[in-house]
Amino acid sequence: MEFEFSTAHQIIFGPGTARQAGTLASRLGKTVLVVTGSVADRHDFIFHDLEAHGLEWEGFTIPKEPTVALILSGVETAKSTACDLVIALGGGSTMDSGKAIAALMTNPGNPMDYLEVVGKGLPITNQPAPFIALPTTAGTGAEVTRNAVLLSEEHQVKVSMRSPLMLPDVAIVDPELTYSMPPHITAGTGLDALTQLMEAFVSPYANPMTDALCREGIKRAAPALERAYVDSGEKAARYDMCLASLWGGMALANAKLGAVHGIAGPLGGMFPSPHGDVCGRILPEVMEMNINALQQRLPDSKTLRRYEEIAGMVLSDRNSSAMDGAAWVKKLCQRLKMPPLSTYGMSEDNLDTLIQQSQRSSSMQGNPVQLTDEELRDILRKAM
Repeated sequence: MEFEFSTAHQIIFGPGTARQAGTLASRLGKTVLVVTGSVADRHDFIFHDLEAHGLEWEGFTIPKEPTVALILSGVETAKSTACDLVIALGGGSTMDSGKAIAALMTNPGNPMDYLEVVGKGLPITNQPAPFIALPTTAGTGAEVTRNAVLLSEEHQVKVSMRSPLMLPDVAIVDPELTYSMPPHITAGTGLDALTQLMEAFVSPYANPMTDALCREGIKRAAPALERAYVDSGEKAARYDMCLASLWGGMALANAKLGAVHGIAGPLGGMFPSPHGDVCGRILPEVMEMNINALQQRLPDSKTLRRYEEIAGMVLSDRNSSAMDGAAWVKKLCQRLKMPPLSTYGMSEDNLDTLIQQSQRSSSMQGNPVQLTDEELRDILRKAM
């Protein structure tokens, strides 16, 4: 089959690699906008490293989910301080913010000009400012994706700016940066990584390259996630989860996602909620529904064999059925204490709006079977 594959221009992986950031930054610019999460001083090393390499820097904090207004503020900060390079250090929201800011530093207009679904969806035409990504969580794989998910508060929905030009110049994945993640963050981000690997693997847009990444990623994440959750100091588990997250990002950027993210994006726009926790709550229900729908409507589908393969990988038993895999995932999510969607304010009254928005989501294009409104309703009711 013919396929394309794109990822960050350079990927550096391994414990301690974050210490290369200053050297790499000095080759790409002179004044750096450093985008961090709400606790910027947790990673003071990056500021010291930049100064040691003769670089000036300006900090910009992402205290919550990135919004259109927040990104505009970041762009204004970058331009007013003559920044010519962006470094993002943090979780998925920070990575996406860095990508969006870098793109808008060199492209005219505001995020609404480029956002999908609710915006104009214009293409990014100018090369963004150089961008270095340093993830501190093992979840989204946003350090190697070509989109930035932003919250449009006006429309109460999370949608993407998307372009191959938004792929980072350098992704530095250092497992040591994830050692301080508390258990509940480890669980949610890790389930996001596992979800992305599984959705990309059963996507109709999967190809041999993404298949290889997904297979290896699932095999590593399945045993490692709970070990990292139980023991934050389990370095081997953190290492494997960082690889799983990285590979999940590479896979989804080239093979799309599915109904879990098709629901999670709009839901996150309607209700403030941790993205990974939402994915973890929805994943087993979507797996069960997809398997049932495929068995009823497309019984000869090759995707059913893929769900059986997932079951074999997570259970280490090639004789496992597709539903055995979904049951294993459900038990894992229960052990990782994923809260019901009602925790965030989701109720029966919101279902129609959420279903309508989910069906319009770009991620739904990657689901292996087209789910009906009633099937989505059943998924959400079970997850509430």
